[in-house]
Amino acid sequence: MKTKLLQALCAVALSLAACAGPIEPPAGEEARSSLARITSAAPPAHVTDTVRGLNDFTFSLYRRVAKPDSNFASAPVSITMALGMTSGGAVGATLDGFRQALRVQLPAADFHGALNTIDRELAARGQGAQGFNGKPFALKLTNQLFAQRGYPLEQPFLDLLAQQYGAGVKQLDFETRPEDSRKAINGFIDFHTSSLIPELIPADAITSDTRLVLANAVYFNAAWAKKFDTNLTRQAPFTLGTGATVQTTTMSIGELPARTATVGGVEAIELPYEKGEVAMLVLMPPAGQLAAFEQTLTAATLQGFVSALQPESLQLSMPKFDVKTPTNLNDALKAEGLTVAYDAARADFSGMTSRAKDEGLHITDVLHEAVVKVSEGGTEAAGATAVIISRETSAPAERPVAIDRPFVFLLRDRGTGTVLFLGHVVDPR
Repeated sequence: MKTKLLQALCAVALSLAACAGPIEPPAGEEARSSLARITSAAPPAHVTDTVRGLNDFTFSLYRRVAKPDSNFASAPVSITMALGMTSGGAVGATLDGFRQALRVQLPAADFHGALNTIDRELAARGQGAQGFNGKPFALKLTNQLFAQRGYPLEQPFLDLLAQQYGAGVKQLDFETRPEDSRKAINGFIDFHTSSLIPELIPADAITSDTRLVLANAVYFNAAWAKKFDTNLTRQAPFTLGTGATVQTTTMSIGELPARTATVGGVEAIELPYEKGEVAMLVLMPPAGQLAAFEQTLTAATLQGFVSALQPESLQLSMPKFDVKTPTNLNDALKAEGLTVAYDAARADFSGMTSRAKDEGLHITDVLHEAVVKVSEGGTEAAGATAVIISRETSAPAERPVAIDRPFVFLLRDRGTGTVLFLGHVVDPR
């Protein structure tokens, strides 16, 4: 009788687990510092300085990797969190490269503290708000270190990950089971991006020489503050950068409270999500000028657009779009100044492990992928970044607005100014 009851209870538990959604796959034994995450906020000036520098890095990197003739999406917040964690174990000229690339002006401890505050503030957004496709609002960043089982890691580095990034260590067997390790990391990313990014790390990127992988995943799901009317969705013209006109699925809405501005001929339209803490900012330059406009984007120009925004009631039409972009960031990051970290003879990650110099630990790949889906109900987006480290060997009257030509889009946290997702649409088909 007891056995049957136990079997019945197990069946119910399994059924409930299945209904609850995907279950995070196992990815090796968990290890972490005994120290709790720091919950006190960094000084506002530290957050402002950090966001300003990171936004400059974001736009500079964007110009290096976004191809002007194809749609593009990225998740800058994921890239900076992964690189921020990695910088915590870098020493000397290797650390200098991270600071140059990320435009860090603060002492290292203050920089990590600012990233911690940004992460925790983002996690607090959208309390009680609705998401997209019947899901609740979500804005969640997950940080994780994957390490070779038994590999010696420096305690201060583990403490930094725990206190400032909420990250532990999952131990894998890269040395004898590299493909299983790759699948485990991809499974972790898949889970934390709600299956939008099932395979961040391609075949052969993880080898028997891999020792550490620092990963970040970000997932965003939000409903518009005022949803588009699905009954008004229809085919409408969109002018490509070449001047040709194509028909694309276009959403429409009337009496939309928004904020708009026109600066230097560029139309800016800010579309809030429910609760108004996060918004999409669309920047639409004159026809044929997208590439030239993107060359001007910096933290300062972004702030100029944001400062110029004024409330306005719109009758808006814009295309639905679904953009997915995998990107290898190696060349772009080297161009940003992160060169020593890739050089087995010069890289110094002794802040992570005492074996760093003896084994020639260096970055072999920084892999990134982002997905942004926009439709009548809202937006679902995800981003993931993996830093692979291996040993040497290998209200007024409504104004009609049509977003009908190539544009830049940013998903931006209003409170901190952090750019969550960034991309452009040149052909919404």
